[in-house]
Amino acid sequence: MTNRLESRAILRNARTSAQKARLVCDLVRGKTVEEATYILRHTPRKAAKMVGKLLASAVANAENNQSLSDVGSFRIATIFADEGPTMKRIMPRAKGRADHIRKRTAHITLVIAK
Repeated sequence: MTNRLESRAILRNARTSAQKARLVCDLVRGKTVEEATYILRHTPRKAAKMVGKLLASAVANAENNQSLSDVGSFRIATIFADEGPTMKRIMPRAKGRADHIRKRTAHITLVIAK
């Protein structure tokens, strides 16, 4: 952390692919906390709900851990989604074959700063 005020939150093993989570991350990158909350509330994607909760967690971290009160003036400094572990499953198919199903996960990191 640098000399500016920062707070961060990390969501690990989110049950969405990193590619889908990145679409939502791109919507709110660089926005203020209030703007981002509004955008996420009106975005019809599963990852938007996850990122909204993550943003609320980062705000709560700033208020409780660093005793900051004017969190509304904070901006989303950094937000990114990395790939998490992939759960591998098998679905039986005809004639004794099997299809492989990859259930992807993501690690989403969000940093708010003044």
